[in-house]
Formats: sequence, structure tokens, C-alpha cells
Amino acid sequence: MTASVETVRAKQSLGARIVEKLGGGLVRVFLVVVGLFWLVPTIGLLISSLRSPEDMSASGWWTVFSQPSQLTVDSYEKLLENSDITHSIVNTALITVPATVLVVVIGSLAGYAFAWMEFPGRDWWFLGVVGLLVVPVQVALIPIAELFGKIGLFGSVLGVILFHVGFGLPFAVFLLRNFFAEIPRELLEAARLDGAGELRLFARVVMPLGGPAIASLGIFQFLWVWNDMLVALVFTNADSQPITVALQTQVRQFGNNIDVLAPGAFISMVIPLAVFFAFQRQFVSGVMAGAVK
Repeated sequence: MTASVETVRAKQSLGARIVEKLGGGLVRVFLVVVGLFWLVPTIGLLISSLRSPEDMSASGWWTVFSQPSQLTVDSYEKLLENSDITHSIVNTALITVPATVLVVVIGSLAGYAFAWMEFPGRDWWFLGVVGLLVVPVQVALIPIAELFGKIGLFGSVLGVILFHVGFGLPFAVFLLRNFFAEIPRELLEAARLDGAGELRLFARVVMPLGGPAIASLGIFQFLWVWNDMLVALVFTNADSQPITVALQTQVRQFGNNIDVLAPGAFISMVIPLAVFFAFQRQFVSGVMAGAVK
């Protein structure tokens, strides 16, 4: 037994032996260091949002560790008094939540239909959905803007929602169809024998089993819509602009409105981070399930 283990070790490459030696504590320390470096911009933005504009102009954010008296919440008070920013945060939620929910619901129903329901041209329709994945957003901006202008949706929150739903559905249908197709056929047939219709089968069997994949899709869609700026710049006006556009408009002619930009940018960043960490377990489960299948 010992001889066979030594033979296997002798056949290992130098890199494999180094990884084996370093595996464990040193690798964990390295990953922690990398994670801390990754968090440095976030920490810097948080500290900057808690400093006055004068302190930010005079020194770097790291000086707060030697001078903690610099910390103040005045910038957040000014942010709450800025009606453009507060209104844009509400607009962002009004855009992101419906766009995410609609993509998840419609994508789940379509994914189930393409995976387990028989209808004419099913495979060809699915190939058409896959083909839509390669259509860049930039190609459709001007034609859809003209269409929305003719039907009265240009500059409205509803127009932005419909655009995000339209471009989010191809990926949603593709992802969920492939996930639902891996559900054992015997399980679905047993539910049908018990008298379950398609909608009940979808709600009671498919949805619970597809929870991780649906959660992953919801997180992707939420992050994409919340952080979007290109579509919002084209399709919104002063009354419907989200936080990304509102922060861009706070740039002054001869400088940056840093007392509003720093706390506004941190709020814009921390909300999607909170959503991701809240559903982190479901997201990892969905990714691992897809990897195994």
C-alpha cells in the first residue's frame, strides 16, 4: 500500500506536488488576502461617503484611521434632502423589481413548455430563442426608441421595464429550459397519473425542484437591471431616470458633487450586494446543480 502511494506521488508533476504541499492553511490565507483587496474599493467608498467634502479634498480616505473624527453622516443627510436622488432610487426599484419578476415568471413558464410540452415547431421556436441571445442591446436601442416614441412609452418607467424584459427573456428561457429538462420524466408522469394538470404540475413539482436555478436567474436579472445605465440613458427622462443616471447628472461643470456622489454611489452598490448575499446559498446551489448536470 505504501509503495503504491509513493509511486503515485512520484508520477505527480512538480506543480501538483506544490499545490498539495500548499493546500490548506496557506491557500486559505491567500484567498482571504485576495478577498480583502477586492473589498478595498468598497471600503474606500464607504469611508469617503462618511467624510466631508473638505476632508476628501485635503487627504485620502485612509487617513480616517488616524483621524476618526472625520467621520460624519452629513453627506447622507444632504443625500436625503436631494429630491432628484431619492426619486431616482424609487424609480430604480420600480424598474428593477417588475423587470426581474416578469422575466422569472415568464421565463419559468416558457422553459417548462419547451422542456416538457409538445406543440408544433417546438424545437424551431427554441432555436429562435437561442438565436436571440447573440443580438446585442446596442442594435435595438434606436429602433425600439422610435417604436416607443410612436406608442407613447418613450421616457416612461414602463418602457424601460419592457425593454429589460424583452432582452432578459431569451437567457431566462434558455437557462430554465435546460434545467427543467433534467427533471426525471418518471416524477412528472407519476404526478400526471395522480391527476395533476400542467399548471398544478408546474407549481407543485417543477417550481420547487427548479428553485436554485430560478434564484440564480433572479439574481442575475436584478443585478443587470439595477446596474444598467445605457438603456436608462436612452429611454428615461428627468421624471423616470434611475439612480445610475441621476448620479451621472450630479457631475458639475467645474467639479464633482462629491458630497452627493459618494453616498449615492455607495447606496447604489450596497443594495445589489445585499440582495446577492441574501440569496447566496440558493445562487451557489443553482450554479452547482447546473455544473453537475
